[in-house]
Amino acid sequence: MTKLYIHAQTLIDGISDAPKKDQLITIEDDKIIQIEDYHEVKENVIHENVVTPGFFNCHVHIMYPVGFGANKEFTLMEKAFYAQKHCKEYLESGVTFIRVVGTEENYDLQIKEAIENHVIEGPHMYCAGKVICMTGGHEWQEGIEADGKDACLKAVRTQLRSGVDLIKIMATGGVMTKGVEPGNAQFTVDEMKVMIEEAHKAGRKTATHAQGLQGIKNALYAGIDSIEHGCFLDDECLERMKEQNTFLVPTLCAPQCIIDKGVENGVAKYAVDKTLKVKDAHVESVKKAYEKGIQIALGTDAGTPFNYHFNTAYEMELLARLDISNMDILKMATINSARCVGVEKDYGSIEVGKQADLVCLNENPLENISNVRKINKVIQSGKIVIDNN
Repeated sequence: MTKLYIHAQTLIDGISDAPKKDQLITIEDDKIIQIEDYHEVKENVIHENVVTPGFFNCHVHIMYPVGFGANKEFTLMEKAFYAQKHCKEYLESGVTFIRVVGTEENYDLQIKEAIENHVIEGPHMYCAGKVICMTGGHEWQEGIEADGKDACLKAVRTQLRSGVDLIKIMATGGVMTKGVEPGNAQFTVDEMKVMIEEAHKAGRKTATHAQGLQGIKNALYAGIDSIEHGCFLDDECLERMKEQNTFLVPTLCAPQCIIDKGVENGVAKYAVDKTLKVKDAHVESVKKAYEKGIQIALGTDAGTPFNYHFNTAYEMELLARLDISNMDILKMATINSARCVGVEKDYGSIEVGKQADLVCLNENPLENISNVRKINKVIQSGKIVIDNN
């Protein structure tokens, strides 16, 4: 049995609307067992300025190397080494839980197993494995192509047999697949409904890549759990999301990084052109969703062009530009994301009985959200995994 005592001068617990001052957090093995007003104890105490729950990133492509032009190709061995590097980068940026939403050949499941068996260091992971798309649909090169209800049902059952934690469905075209348009709907309502029902029957959540309006609506009619990107949301979408408790994972980083770097840095021209068509509507959709009270979880779409795996702080900064309060952004990055993933009983907030996943910051992110970059320590499952002292 190992114990840690953390003195948080400022505690942001993920669920309260205001921070708490001078709190003593007692950790035993991997769990938080007590939170109380600070007092002296005989054991050594770690004194920290600000403590928050470990951050989440709910939209990750763990195998995709970042920072290279569109023509650069990688071997499987190279991708594996990069994936190990990305796992470490998540921890270094305070991210203790990631949801991987698309990986060739279900390799993310093997990465997750390597982390759980202490072969490599990395965050907790929920994995979708291969995405499910229509023939020739978005990400068809690495996904399972399925057309018609029977094929869609079989695709979901195949992924469930592989042991995935969630099912990822491609409701629309996307920026990064040549020859398809982000605004175009792909799967029908009936096709998505049979996939979502099968996933739910197995106790798995569902997420959909959905940029265009009709594809978003199709996914909502079918009962999807989270909308990824959601570039074109109208009032009907927002009403349904509110009624159905559907999450939005905006991934503002993805289009912003493409525009920031552009063709001159090797981003494919077709990707830049398509991004420019959706970016403004995307930002407005996120604003409307926040004003409507839609549950927003944090994800970056890490692995898309120049969208680095340590970019979680950048996503928070982009959200702050939309006049979203810093406290709400921190909730999006913690408890909201835990609820989106479906692990809120054990993760996402600093409460007695939960996993001891904490980020210790040198400065207060409620004053400036960029302070989430100023990390002193990261504690995962009761162990200090990053120490910048």
